[in-house]
Amino acid sequence: MTEPIRIGSRGLGFRSQQLFVQLGVLPFLLVVAMMVFASLSGNFLTGQNLLNVARQTTYLAIVAMGQMLALLTGGFDLSVGKNVALTSVVGAMIMSNVVRGHPDAVGFAVALGMLGGVAAGTFVGVINGIGIAVFEVPPFMMTLGTASICFGLALTMTSGVPVYGMPDLFGNIFGFGRLLNVPTPVYVLAALIVVMYVLLAWTRMGRYFYALGGNLRASILSGISTRFYLFMAYVLTALFTAIAGIMLTARLETGEANIGASLPLDSIAACVIGGVSLRGGTGRLSSVVFGAIFIGLIQNGMDLAHIQSYLQEVVIGVLLILAVVADQLRQRVLLRLKD
Repeated sequence: MTEPIRIGSRGLGFRSQQLFVQLGVLPFLLVVAMMVFASLSGNFLTGQNLLNVARQTTYLAIVAMGQMLALLTGGFDLSVGKNVALTSVVGAMIMSNVVRGHPDAVGFAVALGMLGGVAAGTFVGVINGIGIAVFEVPPFMMTLGTASICFGLALTMTSGVPVYGMPDLFGNIFGFGRLLNVPTPVYVLAALIVVMYVLLAWTRMGRYFYALGGNLRASILSGISTRFYLFMAYVLTALFTAIAGIMLTARLETGEANIGASLPLDSIAACVIGGVSLRGGTGRLSSVVFGAIFIGLIQNGMDLAHIQSYLQEVVIGVLLILAVVADQLRQRVLLRLKD
C-alpha cells in the first residue's frame, strides 16, 4: 500500500506539496472567503464595495508590513495598536494648537502635525529597539510594556477625550481625498509597498533581517552587526505603524486615544496567514499585503452579513490559530521534501 504513495510523490501529490510550501494557505482561504460572502450578500463583489475594502485595508496593510520586519527577525511588536493611538493624539494636538494660534498657516500646521505624530510613533520603536537589541529584553515583555506606556501617555494628554480642531485640509487630502477615483490612502500604501520591496530585495539591511531570523548565531559569526539591525527592525516597524496612525487620524478627523486595539492581533494574523513564519527568517511582502486584504475582506463580508463585531474577533482568532497550524505543517512538508 505504500508503493502508490511513493509513485504519487513525484506526481500530483509531490506538486501539491510544493505548491503548499510556496503559496501557503492564503490563496485557498481567499477563494473560500470570496465564495462564501458572495453567496451571503449580493453587494460583496461590487466594484464600489471592493474599493471600500481597499481603503479600509490600507491601515492594516501598512502596520502589517511593519510587523513583518519584527517577525522576520524572530520577534514581534505588541505595541503597534497603542503606538497608533499615541501617533494620532500627538499629531492631532500639534495640528489643532498650531492652527488655533496661526489660522493662516494651515499647510504648515498639517505638515508639522504629521511630522510630529510620526516622530512620536517612531520614537516608540527606538525604545523597543534599545530594549530588545541592547538590553536583550524579550520582545513580548518589551513591546507589551511600551504598549502600556503609549496608552497611558495618550490618555493623560487627552483625559480620554478626542482631540478636535484639526484643519479640514488634513482630512480632505489624506482621509477622504481621491485621485482618479482611487482613495489617497491606497496611493500611500502603494508607495510604501515599493519602499518595502526595495528594502527587502535590494538592500543589505533587508537581507540581514532574514538572516537574523533564519540563524542568529550564524549571523553573529558572519560578522553582521546583529544588535544594530535588530534595533532598526523595530524602528522601521514603528515608523510604518506611525504612518498608518497619522493616516487613520485623517480618516477619523480626530485624535483618538482608544483606536488601534485590534491591530496587534490583526497585523500578526495578516503576516502569519500570508506565510511569515513565527520562527523568523521566512516571509514574502506580497503575501503579507494579501493577508491584510484577506482580513479586510473577512471583516467587510461579516459586516454585510450582519455578524456582530464581537463574533468577528472570534473569527480572526480562529483564523490566526489555523494559520499557525498551517505554518507548522508547511515546515514539516518542507523538511520532508528536502529529505
